[in-house]
Amino acid sequence: MTRQEEFTRLVLDRLAVAGPDIESQWRKPVGTATRHFVVDNLLPGDMCAALYDAFPKDGNGFFNRDTFREKKKTSANLDAYDPVLADITYAFQDRRVVSLIAGFAGFEKIEPDPRLYAGGLSMMFEGDFLNPHIDNSHDGVRQRYRRLNILYYVAPDWKLENGGNFELWDETRTVSKTIVAATNRMVVMETSKTSWHSVSPVTVARPRCCISNYYFSEISPNTADYFHVTSFTGRPDQKLHRVFAVLDNGFRNLVSRALKIGRGKDLINGSARR
Repeated sequence: MTRQEEFTRLVLDRLAVAGPDIESQWRKPVGTATRHFVVDNLLPGDMCAALYDAFPKDGNGFFNRDTFREKKKTSANLDAYDPVLADITYAFQDRRVVSLIAGFAGFEKIEPDPRLYAGGLSMMFEGDFLNPHIDNSHDGVRQRYRRLNILYYVAPDWKLENGGNFELWDETRTVSKTIVAATNRMVVMETSKTSWHSVSPVTVARPRCCISNYYFSEISPNTADYFHVTSFTGRPDQKLHRVFAVLDNGFRNLVSRALKIGRGKDLINGSARR
């Protein structure tokens, strides 16, 4: 058995055991209208620790993102790191895992993203953050809608006070629900025009590490055709950020529509990925 297959079977087994709780969380989200579910202790503890150890603790080789929208490091170049990181990333893309998660959500024609258009590895260091936003609506060639975000956190002993926690907002972006980026925790959320989410600023001098995957579908979340780039706003106390974000989002949407590309943001930041 390959290590990827071992990861796949462990994820399948854990999700199957958690099935009733997952379905309950998804049907009746608490503290937000965005449907989501959380699964703790996804893998054996030693495996989770090995994944964290495989991250370069200084973020070496990761792309640095530093704007008013976000501050973090990302990489989809899995070949540059310990193969264990590719094994777990693609275990989440195994058809059996995709089918099981899609079944919990009640979504059809769900597909993974082997090109890691927006997925892969992310690291956030002290002071890093991700402001409230909705993800870009499509894949890189604008043929499929983004439908599900799969996040797996591996930093050890991660607590609420460390910051770097996942936040789901109401539609007015004034009230958030915080989900701690706890060690060995998997979070799955739906992606739509109203699924506003963010990451609180990291407050400790060590990295928060996450393995991300995104699932797509030809079927629109609301069955209607639409398109938008990743669109940000400020936090409730960031009044100027909120005003500027309206202009920024509008300009990047205009550029993306005119050039028929998936992301207006890439042109402005000179990057191929968010």
